[in-house]
Amino acid sequence: MTGPAVPSPTELARRGAHVLYPDARRALARLFLPGQEILGQGISRADAIIARVLGLTDEQVLATSADVLSRFGDRHRDIGATFAANYAHVEHRIPVSATLTLERRQLIGACFTQEYTVEAAALFNPSIVAHPDQSGSAPGELRFVMSLRALGEGHLSSIEFRTGVIGPGESIRLDEQTRFIETGQISSATLDDYTVEFAADHSLSERVIFPSHADESHGIEDARFTRFHAADGSVTHYATYTAFDGARITPRLLHTDDFRTFGSTRLTGSGATDKGMALFPRQVAGRYLMLSRWDRESISVVGSPDLRVWADPVTIYRPSQPWELIQLGNCGAPIETTAGWLVLTHGVGPMRTYGIGAILLDLDDPTRVIGTLQQPLLTPTDTERDGYVPNVVYSCGALVHRDTLVLPYGRSDSAVGFAFVAVPELVRTLLAAGPHSHNS
Repeated sequence: MTGPAVPSPTELARRGAHVLYPDARRALARLFLPGQEILGQGISRADAIIARVLGLTDEQVLATSADVLSRFGDRHRDIGATFAANYAHVEHRIPVSATLTLERRQLIGACFTQEYTVEAAALFNPSIVAHPDQSGSAPGELRFVMSLRALGEGHLSSIEFRTGVIGPGESIRLDEQTRFIETGQISSATLDDYTVEFAADHSLSERVIFPSHADESHGIEDARFTRFHAADGSVTHYATYTAFDGARITPRLLHTDDFRTFGSTRLTGSGATDKGMALFPRQVAGRYLMLSRWDRESISVVGSPDLRVWADPVTIYRPSQPWELIQLGNCGAPIETTAGWLVLTHGVGPMRTYGIGAILLDLDDPTRVIGTLQQPLLTPTDTERDGYVPNVVYSCGALVHRDTLVLPYGRSDSAVGFAFVAVPELVRTLLAAGPHSHNS
């Protein structure tokens, strides 16, 4: 006598119709400092620029300043304040005898300002958590916060956000966003830590966590957010991410209670040595646990007493399936189910093709794999395989809403799609397959 047929992974995942594309209109107004090489006349470029502005007639200054304000005033919330702040950065170069009008100061500030479109190249690798404010949600709906990796000029990555509603059913509705974005105010910066705070009256989708620490000089990659439940009942949102300084990868951890103020901490230890760390959403047996890829190709579990130092990695799952022969890692924080910890994985196979799979870990001993998928849930379709990095589907985190796994995923590092999976069927499929013999 045989049991009920177990659906294949490709039958479990259902793609939604919604696709989120990058918007090159969303631009920051950033400080622009030209290279300080010495010119033929023996002064720096910054000094030469200031001298040219000082040499303009009042009429030229008025006309040029008005033109700049008219062309850029509606692209930013307060471009005049930005010009004033950037003027302050170079004010020490102004001759002490000079008395400048407001318009001339604004024009100097404008010369040291540039627009930077944070998602001009790509928008991808999302993670998703329940919004801390569920007011206004109708029955069957769940408000969410989604983080995204935005890629702009110079291959520089930052973290953006979107908000929206899941449901009823398998539907996604994204909140309308403005074109304005801001990077917040950096404070409490130390060798290892810093804090960034955003304006309370600006929407979450306007907030961009932009590289600001020395660890991050070449970008912030792949935030994996998780809603963490502490033993005392409090809830905090954490996100692991990869900081890159051009030569070295440094795992870091964000924490926030309100998505307005974020603290960032450097992670250390033998288990925090590569990309793709993901925090369990609660302590297990009194310890913080994290998924790690410390050996650059396998999934391990590491522990910490303080959320900073991560040590003693235990490898639990190694590349073995045909679609993960090159390497594998996680696709976000583990999700707790009654049957075990559901871990979405990514595998890299021939022609560097990515697929999203899943494994199931024991609730009390997450170093023990109790279920694996023999085939990926998602691989790139013909309409998804072309992009900034081709042949990729990748996620930094999913959530469960009413027994449905809601899985946002990057499409070839160029756009974001959404898939839905029935959790009971997925768990049943995982348990029926059991642990893979090569990883047991």
